[in-house]
Amino acid sequence: MKPLSRPALARHFHRFAWLAVALTACVVVFGAFVRLSDAGLSCPDWPTCYGRATWPSAPQDAAAHAASEIRQFDTTKAWREQVHRHLAASLGVLVLLLALLAARRRRFGMGVIVGASLLVAAAIPAYMYGRIGLAFALAGAGEAVLLLAAMRWSNIDLARAAVLTLAVIVFQALLGKWTVTLLLKPIVVMGHLLGGLTTFSLLLWMAWRATHLPIVLADARVLRRWLVAGLVVLGVQIALGGWTSANYAALACGGGGWTTAQHHYLDFPKCVGQWWPPTDFREGFVLWRGIGVDYEGGVLDGASRIAIQMAHRMMAVVVLLYMLVLAVRLFRLPGMRGWGSLLAVLVLAQVALGVLNVKLALPLPVAVLHNAGALALLAVLVTLLARLKEPEPVRA
Repeated sequence: MKPLSRPALARHFHRFAWLAVALTACVVVFGAFVRLSDAGLSCPDWPTCYGRATWPSAPQDAAAHAASEIRQFDTTKAWREQVHRHLAASLGVLVLLLALLAARRRRFGMGVIVGASLLVAAAIPAYMYGRIGLAFALAGAGEAVLLLAAMRWSNIDLARAAVLTLAVIVFQALLGKWTVTLLLKPIVVMGHLLGGLTTFSLLLWMAWRATHLPIVLADARVLRRWLVAGLVVLGVQIALGGWTSANYAALACGGGGWTTAQHHYLDFPKCVGQWWPPTDFREGFVLWRGIGVDYEGGVLDGASRIAIQMAHRMMAVVVLLYMLVLAVRLFRLPGMRGWGSLLAVLVLAQVALGVLNVKLALPLPVAVLHNAGALALLAVLVTLLARLKEPEPVRA
């Protein structure tokens, strides 16, 4: 792709893009804090919290709302969920602004984006008033308009990337709603995590492309293939990590989900005292179990949770080896030693945090840092993909 010329973009596009990158990182890490502190269902209604735009200050303030019949108000947790929603809403407004700036020179560009956004916005009151089918139709129509625009537009002015990011944000909002209404269904929780990291990757890529600080390298094409493969490997591991968390399998090898006699184990690299304990991969990786099941605390037996934990551990070995090989490859390239060293340090720190999660029985700060570590690894790979450029051909 040709480098973007500054006149092709709005004057402050790159500044808004970097602000969106920082806010997305906050949303992802704070979302991990909400999930890992078991606050994901602390506001059983959506998008309000016990009928309020913020959250009730006392239990008696929540008692009058119908949501209190679903779940008792918890003063210590409700604010976490609602603050996360407000941060995500602020990010949505910022991404909408980026899409408008990127598409401002397209024919009917701003009208397309505003129209799609109005359809999505209209779905919210429709849902709140119980018109579920209408709400789904409006949101789906808005998403379809955005995706069609992304397919039609080129990316020379980042219009395609910006409108695609807006479409991802809209789907993220739907996943956030379904996380609550479907009672922490694991496939939705995992999808919500992947959607947040996809949003972060798209915004980071746009920010670097708009800033235009290329890394000129003769082996850029080959290195891009390594980076893309690294993103695939890392993405699979992040999905497994999300599945592990959503099914409460992080302590399956010692802290829970096994027999009482074996709870004293906090095993690594073994699991419940064995190198390969009894597992049930078929049950552990059932993606859909119907509607109406409350997944808070998990519903799987010990063997199923152990299967998930073992899959996450085995994939961690693959990621570690691949990232270390990639780090060595970067280290040997001119001007890339810093990136190679950074990648090696981050992947080793991430593995150490994963081990500490097991050995220390999932302390909240370590678990949140483990999520932030995945974000940091993703940032390195996406940054290099966005900045790498082959030298210009020499002309006579």
